[in-house]
Amino acid sequence: MKILFLQWKCVVEQKDLEDAFVQEGHSLVSFWFSPREILYGDPSGFEKNVTEVMQKEHPDIVFTVNYYPVITNICSKRKIKYVSWVYDSPFDWMYFKEIMDPCNLVYTFDKELAMEFHCAGINTVQYLPMAVNTDRLDILTEGLPMMYNVSFVGNFYKDADFFSEKRSQLSDYTKGYLDAVKEAQLRISGYSLVSEVIGGAVLDELSKVYLRYPIPGDLRTDKYFMAESVINPWITCIERMGLLETAAKNFGLDLFSKERDFILPNLNNRGPVSYCDEMPKVFRQSRINLNISRRGMRSAVPLRCFDVMGSGGFLLSNFQSGFLDMFVPDQDFVFYDSKEDFVQKIGYYLAHEDERAAIAKNGHDKVAAKHTYRHRVREMFNQ
Repeated sequence: MKILFLQWKCVVEQKDLEDAFVQEGHSLVSFWFSPREILYGDPSGFEKNVTEVMQKEHPDIVFTVNYYPVITNICSKRKIKYVSWVYDSPFDWMYFKEIMDPCNLVYTFDKELAMEFHCAGINTVQYLPMAVNTDRLDILTEGLPMMYNVSFVGNFYKDADFFSEKRSQLSDYTKGYLDAVKEAQLRISGYSLVSEVIGGAVLDELSKVYLRYPIPGDLRTDKYFMAESVINPWITCIERMGLLETAAKNFGLDLFSKERDFILPNLNNRGPVSYCDEMPKVFRQSRINLNISRRGMRSAVPLRCFDVMGSGGFLLSNFQSGFLDMFVPDQDFVFYDSKEDFVQKIGYYLAHEDERAAIAKNGHDKVAAKHTYRHRVREMFNQ
């Protein structure tokens, strides 16, 4: 099969996907583009250039990491299948009318989200978990010594926290209601409740303060927008900062993040690391790697978790039901279900090195055996 791979600068290491496509017997044509330009600018130049490549190369399918409605329109005109693999959840561009076009095959790593689309009668969205290239990671991390006890690689959604920026414009009732929602959500692991409890007068007031700008084809409801673009990023930011402060206070913490102004006692803020080359080394050299999933994910296992295990690192994560489809708790990874459990398990696995190392090895070997890019490429094209 001939694949036109439209690539952009993203978190996923696309060279790993390229290699997997070729190793599985497919031929590849690459074309680089800027998502921002086609989403927020004039896409006519992009459409012209891609169409010219299609006319020259005659691909069987077009593939992207993440989904873009503009590409659906191009492929629909040319009657070419458009396959995309979305690594963000929720991902707003999936909620546009183009998603229903039969030229699409859109993979999401969140099984419950895929089921939501199916229940709405949209069969162009399928479930496919994330993956890594363990061959590359093994070479990159071989023989590295331990350097860190507890580490977190990631950001806090502070740049998306415009909830706090306009909070003063909300009534005392709405502020109190949302604080109660936040506290309830922080006590529940593996389930997102925000969209279920935002409605009525609270939703009306939020819609007046947090204005949406209409975009043609946008199918998102006000409830969805407020939950996923306003409230869940705010809760995620609070949760991550709170848990990291707890880890730093009790055990010390090494943070790898663009949030350079986050400073605490016993916290080493080491700044951001590159996804491809530096991050896997951090995972391998940390006794405990933390995952604190974005609120709003339904059941998904984030890419970070595959990266940790695929690099041979020990993973301590919040609970997501998707783990149970692929991994065994306390054998391949460990999850926490409260702040108290979070502290207890960090302490336990720092004190029990043999158990920690055995779990890290099991997780790595399970990923290598079942969850590499080559496995996923086979699944993509066996539908």
